[in-house]
Parts: sequence; structure tokens; C-alpha cells
Amino acid sequence: MASLIPKPRKKLVFLASGRGSNLEAVLQVIQKGKIPANPAFLITDNPEAPSIQIAARHNVPTKILDWKSYSKKEEYHLDLLRTLEEISPDLIVACGYMRILKPEIIRAFRNRIINIHPSLLPSFTGLHAQKQAFDYGVKIAGCTAHFVDEGVDSGPIILQGVIKIEEGMTERELTLAILKEEHKILPLAVKHFCEDRLLIKDRKVSIL
Repeated sequence: MASLIPKPRKKLVFLASGRGSNLEAVLQVIQKGKIPANPAFLITDNPEAPSIQIAARHNVPTKILDWKSYSKKEEYHLDLLRTLEEISPDLIVACGYMRILKPEIIRAFRNRIINIHPSLLPSFTGLHAQKQAFDYGVKIAGCTAHFVDEGVDSGPIILQGVIKIEEGMTERELTLAILKEEHKILPLAVKHFCEDRLLIKDRKVSIL
């Protein structure tokens, strides 16, 4: 009987600006052999980001494009686009990346950029989503793994994790609970992509 030929592993690039806990969550699952992917690079806009050390622990090289070193910010975005085109990843994973990707990058990697956002989109887009939800007084909150488009947190939704806000829960407790869900659904969304299981039709994502 002929042996099955495994599909090529996807080449991943991560974008991160901060502590990198979602980066680590994905890398840990890759390391366990549960995601058919090769993490090629971390790209960060912050030379002091703890995510750099996380990438190093997993033997992932880092490319630093220091946001503060660019007097003309459009040059940063051009350098980012050039760097991504040189690496030519199958998937870009934005995990705690604090810059809005320019339309040129979105067009170059259409439906190949996944982001994690700490709210149940389309509610509470933008910064401080956990605080927005907490202050609004919603009864459930959560997080969303979605494809990135030209809008702000408006791309097709892949997966969502739900948190029930219990009586007396603090904003800090809510934030930590949401983060725990992020660490579950982002690796799963990346896994589905790398296994060619995601189908987008009329902005709705089906998992095959």
C-alpha cells in the first residue's frame, strides 16, 4: 500500500509588540507536533519586547523594526512590507501587535493574516477592549481569532471564546480569564489554517 505523503508544513511569521504570551501559546503547540508549521520569524516593532526572549527560547529568529527609530512612519510600513515579501510566509499571526497594518500589506497577504482580539467581535473593537466590555456591563465577554482586513478588528471571524462575567468579578480577573481563552483559540485557529480547513465565503468562515 502506498504511503500517504504529508502536506508541506506552512511557513509562519509572527508579529508582536509586547509580552508574547499568545506567541508562546502557539509555539508550544507547534513544538508538540500538533500544528504542521515552521515558525520562520518573529517581527517586532519594539526592541525591548519580552516576546523576543520567548522566540529565542523556541529557536525562532527575530527581526526588529524599531518603530521609534523611524522619523517617517511610512518608511516603517514599507520596511515591514518588504521584510514580509522577502520571507514570503504562508501565514502571518498577529499576537499582541500594536500597529495597524497598512492596506498594501493586507492586499499582499489577503486572507493570510490572523489576529487575536480580546472581545467578542464585532463588539468592543480597538484598544482596551476588556475595559470597554467591563465598563459597559455586559454579562458575557471573550475573545476572537479573525482574519485581518482593511478595517479595525473587522475581518472574518474564525473562532471565539466566551467568558461569563460573574457577580463581583474585577476587570483584572476578566482580563486574565479572556487571556486564558486567547491561548486556546489562537493556536486552534492557526492549526485549522495550516491544515487547510478554513473556507471563507461571503465573509463567513467555515471549518472543514
